[in-house]
Amino acid sequence: MDIYEQIVQLRRQGRRGAVATIVNVRGSIPSFRTAKMLVRDDGSIVGTIGGGCVEADVWQAAREVMESEKPRTLTFDLNQDPKYDTGLVCGGTLEVFVEPVLPPALLFVFGAGHVAINLCQVAANAGFEVIVTDDRTSYATKERFSNAREVHALEFDEAIEKLEPNETSYIVIVTRGHRDDMRILRWAVQTRARYVGMIGSKRKVIEIFKTLQQEGMPAHLFERVHAPIGLDIAAVTPEEIAVAITAELIATRRHATAPLPHMRWVRSQGPEHDADDEGAAAFDKHKRD
Repeated sequence: MDIYEQIVQLRRQGRRGAVATIVNVRGSIPSFRTAKMLVRDDGSIVGTIGGGCVEADVWQAAREVMESEKPRTLTFDLNQDPKYDTGLVCGGTLEVFVEPVLPPALLFVFGAGHVAINLCQVAANAGFEVIVTDDRTSYATKERFSNAREVHALEFDEAIEKLEPNETSYIVIVTRGHRDDMRILRWAVQTRARYVGMIGSKRKVIEIFKTLQQEGMPAHLFERVHAPIGLDIAAVTPEEIAVAITAELIATRRHATAPLPHMRWVRSQGPEHDADDEGAAAFDKHKRD
């Protein structure tokens, strides 16, 4: 199996890696331009860029590229650095480009209402592979979510038993009710998912957190939850909210270093409204389903 097939297999398995390619050569080197080496997340390699100390340094750089998810270019001067003198008749200079191999960014969306429909479209356009789950068969359909990779019409308890988010997965909770939100959040914070976000106002979020902590869940599990969800762009409509959520997903995916302020809006919870959320009344006209 060649290196390209190995890359495809690695991504299908949800694993990471890094590919090193010789992109520039001057003089004599123990390999050739375009030579490639794949370093898997378990440290194993496929292919070679010439062996020796150069390959060892590239292997280490590949491990770092996997973690940072950012490419690097390395330059080796075989003439000037004594550690590359292996007695071979070579003494040129080479540049090696090391790029990450990442599994698909899976976005698990719980809920199939208006926000979910728009989120699926925007997130899919941004490169996320979306998996939608809802307990209503008339809502969780491929016709409504044509951009989704998978659509599951299942009870939420049944769905979370089957789904296995990994460290490159994202979870967005936008169900139609407070109880379902809490049920899924209970599971989500215990997964390896990189991102967990839940719809709702600050007050509703605090209530859910308190309830789950009273059940015995450690408080630190909720520190990584993005709630209220999405970047604060004063979004009101489901279409705008989908953009705000996707923007936060992208910021997380790209390791944005700037602070990420959250949105301040809320869904309606029946007769009660959060007076401090300006978008609450407008959003209530749309509902999430």
